[in-house]
Amino acid sequence: MAQPLVKKDDDRDDEVDYSPFLGIEKGAVLQEARVFNDPQLDARRCSQVITKLLYLLNQGEIFTKTEATEVFFSVTKLFQSKDIGLRRMVYLIIKELSPSSDEVIIVTSSLMKDMNSRTDMYRANAIRVLCRIIDGTLLTQIERYLKQAIVDKNPVVASAALVSGIHLLQTTPEIVKRWSNEVQEAVQSRAALVQFHALALLHQIRQNDRLAVSKLVISLTKGTVRSPLAQCLLIRYTSEVIRESGVNTQTGDRPFYDYLEGCLRHKAEMVIFEAARAITELSNVTTRELTPAITVLQLFLSSSKPVLRFAAVRTLNKVAMTHPMAVTNCNIDMESLISDQNRSIATLAITTLLKTGNESSVDRLMKQITNFMSDIADEFKIVVVEAIRSLCLKFPLKYRSLMNFLSNILREEGGFEYKKAIVDSIVILIRDIPDAKENGLLHLCEFIEDCEFTYLSTQILHFIGNEGPKTSDPSKYIRYIYNRVILENATVRASAVSTLAKFGAMVDSLKPRIFVLLRRCLFDTDDEVRDRATLYLNTLGDGSVSETDKDVKEFLFGSLDIPLTNFEISLKNYIQNPAEEPFNINSVPREVKSQPLTEKKAPGKKPTGLGAPPPPPTSAVDAYERLLSSIPEFASFGKLFKSSAPVELTEAETEYSVNVVKHIFDRHVLFQYNCTNTIPEQLLENVTVIVDASEAEEFSEVGTKLLKSLPYDTPAQTFVAFEKPEGVPTVGKFSNVLRFTVKEVDTSTGEADDDGVEDEYQLEDFEVVAADYILKVGVSNFKNAWESMGPDSERIDEYGLGPRDSLVEAVNTVINLLGMQPCEGTEVVPNNSRSHTCLLSGVYTGNVKVLVRLSFGIDGSKEVAMKLAVRSEDENVSDAIHEIVASG
Repeated sequence: MAQPLVKKDDDRDDEVDYSPFLGIEKGAVLQEARVFNDPQLDARRCSQVITKLLYLLNQGEIFTKTEATEVFFSVTKLFQSKDIGLRRMVYLIIKELSPSSDEVIIVTSSLMKDMNSRTDMYRANAIRVLCRIIDGTLLTQIERYLKQAIVDKNPVVASAALVSGIHLLQTTPEIVKRWSNEVQEAVQSRAALVQFHALALLHQIRQNDRLAVSKLVISLTKGTVRSPLAQCLLIRYTSEVIRESGVNTQTGDRPFYDYLEGCLRHKAEMVIFEAARAITELSNVTTRELTPAITVLQLFLSSSKPVLRFAAVRTLNKVAMTHPMAVTNCNIDMESLISDQNRSIATLAITTLLKTGNESSVDRLMKQITNFMSDIADEFKIVVVEAIRSLCLKFPLKYRSLMNFLSNILREEGGFEYKKAIVDSIVILIRDIPDAKENGLLHLCEFIEDCEFTYLSTQILHFIGNEGPKTSDPSKYIRYIYNRVILENATVRASAVSTLAKFGAMVDSLKPRIFVLLRRCLFDTDDEVRDRATLYLNTLGDGSVSETDKDVKEFLFGSLDIPLTNFEISLKNYIQNPAEEPFNINSVPREVKSQPLTEKKAPGKKPTGLGAPPPPPTSAVDAYERLLSSIPEFASFGKLFKSSAPVELTEAETEYSVNVVKHIFDRHVLFQYNCTNTIPEQLLENVTVIVDASEAEEFSEVGTKLLKSLPYDTPAQTFVAFEKPEGVPTVGKFSNVLRFTVKEVDTSTGEADDDGVEDEYQLEDFEVVAADYILKVGVSNFKNAWESMGPDSERIDEYGLGPRDSLVEAVNTVINLLGMQPCEGTEVVPNNSRSHTCLLSGVYTGNVKVLVRLSFGIDGSKEVAMKLAVRSEDENVSDAIHEIVASG
């Protein structure tokens, strides 16, 4: 191999890595490559130069077309050498250089000669190189040789042909699929590697045919596979078949489960582990099915091989997420792994124990973890912190020891993500465990005394401002907060001023002392700090011990129930179009998501060019309001409450494209039908929609606005208005027929015939549902908003949702039924969760704020139960939400 280019310093620290290629340069190596042209070849020297070339190629060095060609042609001359070691290096460099199709011909004859050589090493490598560099045309010429190689007696040659087939299957599958008989024969080989590669290739050939894969698995699970590697592949393919076939509904047994269980008694450790992992990953696996797999994994925990211990504990860690009780028998073995030299194993052992441990073992575990935390990296520490948080929520009575542990590691050195994970955990524990509030707040106060992360300091100050005034002695937090005004940067100082003001507004007895501190902030060097102090001093009163006005609290610290994007757009519109009356925040649209006003795009319509300027952003509600206000027939309907997303009434690629938008008013519902004519040879006139409301008895039609002309590819609207009971979420189903006069158009001149023919086009039905009467409006702090509603209007009931495929399906169904905005990311259900809480907020028709708390649970038979708690500004609305769920 290559000689060192730089003399190794004997005095250098032994731990420093030394590379024999240090300082290597492409130009110098290309000069050395001239040795390939010498009349008397030095095989050792040539091998060294090829090694350097391979190193440069693998380091990403770019060879120009000329350089690569020169090297390639020089290398081809090395075929005259009979040195086996040099020949292997030649094969490698040809593969890496990937010659072009016109250059491949130069070496094809030499490689084909080697492929038929008596030297097996030449044959195997020649097959690999040829299959790498040739195209489909040349492949057909050597296909016969490759088929023979697949069933060759020499396992090295057979494996080379099979691996080449796996690669060729990606580029020329039609040729490789013709080798099925030879590959099937190779699967029966006694050579372990040949059987492994043959099984992999055979499965890839049949992978798109489920029946063929199932037959393959059935034939091979009868005991014809001897290779441990092939056995592992077969276990994976068997798992695929099990997933697709499901459980036998009559006997309750899984197909092939006996085979997986039998593999647990195999003599090869890799097969045992693969079978155990496959069993643990079965869908809806039962404790009875898990038991044998857990038993063998438990034996691996005490293995002398680190890789087996790691594999076992990682698999058990995953099982503990869904079946913690099944893993408890392994707890004693896992406790011994906490002191394992491999920190990855120790971390997985600890997190698994935290998931499976009982209340009595918490203190013992915490002592062991304390000594362990200083030895692992931050990413492992984050995993441990999240596991401790889950444990504390599982055993709330143990919050003191767990909270103390979190506070201790919070004071230690660590990066931002690690500290953020700890702070998030403490905040969650404070919110979910009332007894932990004061203890947790003090830990956070001590942390910000020496916190180097501005983001964390501001978030903690905001949280203290929300929770601190509700404690028994709020005054003890003032010192920590004011210290931030004196010692921190401008961002943290501004956040501290807001936190002080919250204490002054919420705790009347502290107001005089807070005012003294806020007045000192008026001399701050930062304008944001001064402005905030000025605002709070002028709105919180005169500084005496008196109750702060409720409207002032709401103005300063209440949740903004208006989307900031809509707020920004409304303010910009107000500035661009000044009016005499002051800006009214109630005029800001409350829709969270903007629905596009543009109708369904006709097929073949060209997109706007790249050079065209993008249209300015606009709110869909504003656009709809402008459109409707321009139509005199509907001006008397009053303020638009909500506009739905467009509902498609035609299929894609049909001659006419129609969708409907439902506009909700207090006493009316207006249907806007967006129509597009996709036939160039037709002009539609007097377009209207005939609506059958026989299944919507409480609606009565009061008006129609027809569309006079609908040319090709020009979206336009026709409207139908209905009257409904005021303030009631009336629902119903509507049938629709598009009626129009069609005229033929001469596409060359664009002129339409004078005479037309009346025609109709059946549209899909649609429904007005309860969700159409609820606006999606989020709240920034659900807990505060919930508490501010008060319990008087709260309505609670429980419902059975019946069998569901998963908890995710149940949550999404209820969210879609109510049409409300999920808060704080609670619409996301953790994987394999058996219970979940979802928070929703919105505005009910009549501008009534509504908050909903949904608690879901799913049992082993997939039955889902739900507890629904509703608070609103009107108790009748709370009842109405329950009626929607009960009837949905």
